[in-house]
Amino acid sequence: MKITSLRTYLVAPRWCFLRVDTDEGITGWGEPVVEGRAHTVAAAVDELSDYLVGQDPLRIEDHWQVLTKGGFYRGGPVLSSAVAGIDQALWDIAGKALGVPVWQLLGGNVRDRIRVYSWIGGDRPTDVAEAAAARRAEGFTAIKMNASAQLRLIDTPKAVHDIVARVASVRERVGDDFDIAVDFHGRLTLPMARRVLPLLEEYLPFFVEEPVVPELSDRIGDVVRSTSIPVATGERLYSRWDFKKVLESGVAVAQPDLSHAGGISEVRRIAAMAEAYDVSLAPHCPLGPIALAACLQVGFATPNLLIQEQSLGIHYNEGSDLLDYLVDPSVFHYDDGHVGLLTAPGLGVEIDEKAVERAAETGHRWRNPVWRRDDGSQAEW
Repeated sequence: MKITSLRTYLVAPRWCFLRVDTDEGITGWGEPVVEGRAHTVAAAVDELSDYLVGQDPLRIEDHWQVLTKGGFYRGGPVLSSAVAGIDQALWDIAGKALGVPVWQLLGGNVRDRIRVYSWIGGDRPTDVAEAAAARRAEGFTAIKMNASAQLRLIDTPKAVHDIVARVASVRERVGDDFDIAVDFHGRLTLPMARRVLPLLEEYLPFFVEEPVVPELSDRIGDVVRSTSIPVATGERLYSRWDFKKVLESGVAVAQPDLSHAGGISEVRRIAAMAEAYDVSLAPHCPLGPIALAACLQVGFATPNLLIQEQSLGIHYNEGSDLLDYLVDPSVFHYDDGHVGLLTAPGLGVEIDEKAVERAAETGHRWRNPVWRRDDGSQAEW
């Protein structure tokens, strides 16, 4: 079997899908994207296709090594995301060629279902208590919320108390048998993290996500030591080498993104590294159905999986949502806050090719907002 072509599709709301065709009629799908830089990643995929066309798609590991290390310049979000989508598609082809789901190729399933959480609120969270209650009524057992909008480098007591009050309102509304993850999106500085996180402890968050920007990964241990709340990070780390020092720092949850961190092949290795440090895996995935399917394939075969993010109804999904590009949306049916074992070959989902082609005719140019503080300086989004 040989790879005959790679084609990318930019589809709403902010995704990039990849189709890899072979001369035996087996097609694999991947999701290579950096949100806000989809065109750039698609160009990287096109460059990498020069090497891949004519190759055996089942040599997944060798292709991963060549695509990540064969060029003199390596790493970073664009190249790692391009490789991630290609890697997903090659695993999809392998599973389809052998007639088994990818988790079977990864050693078999260690669980029969995966717990998932749902997002509430937006970038500027309001009415989060009622939104959390609605998710609970839908059967979810965990949510994730943003804690604040933009913050000053060291903000006022009111700004701090507003964060605490927002989390407290959700805890009061949903009770103690429900998990609340709090995402800071890197909006806290180190001194703000040391001030805010201890004040949240009485509400027992599931974890706090990315309290500081990834550029401060060498200082994440200071944040860990300042609080009893489990600290999660990793959506902007792209390899096991990026995770190496972070895992040593005492974080509780690693959150590599299967569309950014080298795909199934690399996230599987990151998960194994994390297990050696007693760190759980919770893959980042505010993306589309192919990325989610890849995450679930890894999750079913990974002992230290904690929970899985999924984007159904997330505030970014304007115009299209998670299920819109699937022939059979029931594969992502959530029962009691869990998704069942995917049993179809490959990634376990069938992409509606006509829907993808229609959406790609319009495409998108999604960009994240640029935030500024009240003095006009740029703030973390």
